[in-house]
Amino acid sequence: MTSTVASIVPETAIRAARERLDAHVREIVAWHFNPETGSPFWLERARTFDFDPVNDVKGYADLDKFGFFQDEWLRGGPVRRWVPKAFASSPVYTFETGGSTGVPKSRININDFRTDYENFSATLPDEYFPKGADWLHVGPSGPRRLRLAIEHLAQHRGGICFMVDLDPRWVIKLIKSRQMEQMEAYKRHVIDQALTLLRAHDNIQCLFTTPKLLEALCEKVDLRKMGIKGVFCGGTEMTSQFHRFAVEELLGPDIYFAPTYGNTLMGLATHKIPVDPADNYAIIYYPPAPRAMIEVVHPDRPGQVVEYGATGRVRLTTLTKEFFMPLFLERDEAEREKPCAAYPWDGVRNVRPFSQFASTVVEGVY
Repeated sequence: MTSTVASIVPETAIRAARERLDAHVREIVAWHFNPETGSPFWLERARTFDFDPVNDVKGYADLDKFGFFQDEWLRGGPVRRWVPKAFASSPVYTFETGGSTGVPKSRININDFRTDYENFSATLPDEYFPKGADWLHVGPSGPRRLRLAIEHLAQHRGGICFMVDLDPRWVIKLIKSRQMEQMEAYKRHVIDQALTLLRAHDNIQCLFTTPKLLEALCEKVDLRKMGIKGVFCGGTEMTSQFHRFAVEELLGPDIYFAPTYGNTLMGLATHKIPVDPADNYAIIYYPPAPRAMIEVVHPDRPGQVVEYGATGRVRLTTLTKEFFMPLFLERDEAEREKPCAAYPWDGVRNVRPFSQFASTVVEGVY
């Protein structure tokens, strides 16, 4: 059941958001298919099209002309084929997705991760994520976007970010080989690092972590007594049950809980605000339109969007000058959610691993 709050969103707001999205699509497509600014991958691929991207793509609906984006295109090199010519002389980051099996997918970044997290910063209440407060990041590190993104978020808000080392690929290997004692020992090692930092630095008031690690931390200490005021939490283990558990049991009324859904390819989607009691702790996310869009499509007909409230596979489109990725089928499923007052475009409810892949997905610390 979708929330009644969605029904009061003015049609004019929904229409304006769509017009803004269509204009943004035209701008991004023109950029990536301009020989002077575009990315080598798309300029080369354009030679195989039976349409002219710049002239024939008038809006978001026309992205269907490109077909589905294949994740194999992001595995291996040369990674510079994704760097738009306009950014050829800029310092380039490469961030990797999970990579628990085979070659991980890579996405180039220049400033996108900063922009995404600055926009997200505007959704955090200063009362619970104070400006000037320090942060602790207890989550995936190494080649993942989170490591630099959370640090930038802290810096953008005037703080310093403390980090723990965490390799989720090692955790997944341990789980797959059924070395559960070793996995638990590694988790304790990560939690010990976090506790050491919390006890040593009094100004850490904000925390990013994953659901499993948040629960493990709270088994050891009362985060409120440790000075934590706000928790930013993300991962596919985020369910409505965990949401309720985190708010009512782990954190209590004095710590703000900000759930998010994000990945290397999209950025991050923010939780519906303001919180609606009618949603009963459902996890409802809205993408950072027009920079990225999420749709819920029929699993067997991925070109068809499901009805509101129906379950389907998550389809992602990323639209920035650094990265153009139309119609990518994620490994997640969700229910399609109606627009809300703060975000007058479609959202997703209760994201979880795609059921057809469930037997092959190992979530590890997420």
